[in-house]
Amino acid sequence: MSTQPILSPTDEASPALDIYRQFRGLIVSGQLGAGERLPTVRQTASDLNVAPGTAAKAYRLLERDGLVVTRTAAGTRVADSAAVLPRSVVRRIRDLVAEAEAVGANSDDVIDVLRVVWQSGSTTSTQPEGEPPLPD
Repeated sequence: MSTQPILSPTDEASPALDIYRQFRGLIVSGQLGAGERLPTVRQTASDLNVAPGTAAKAYRLLERDGLVVTRTAAGTRVADSAAVLPRSVVRRIRDLVAEAEAVGANSDDVIDVLRVVWQSGSTTSTQPEGEPPLPD
């Protein structure tokens, strides 16, 4: 499994934030475990064809959130305290992605709907009163 994040064309305006989100996803999904080393800032910048300062900004955001720890000799590693989502949540997310891909759904649309549902606090509160739940 490669830990190299891939920039999405829709987030080109903020590559540092996209790099941050990619690594954050790898960490909270458990794909990068505690103590695992991230590529160097220079390597990440080279791999993604971005300025080293852009990659460094993403790493600082990860540090700010307590997801990684950077030490001069040891590089940047996933923090022991980095929160990992429960396996059941990751499994359901993978099922959602598979279903969305199977029906040709746009990933940005799926993510936007997930955010709306999440912010509403429940899956039923987004339905108008008296309306049946959305079909599967």
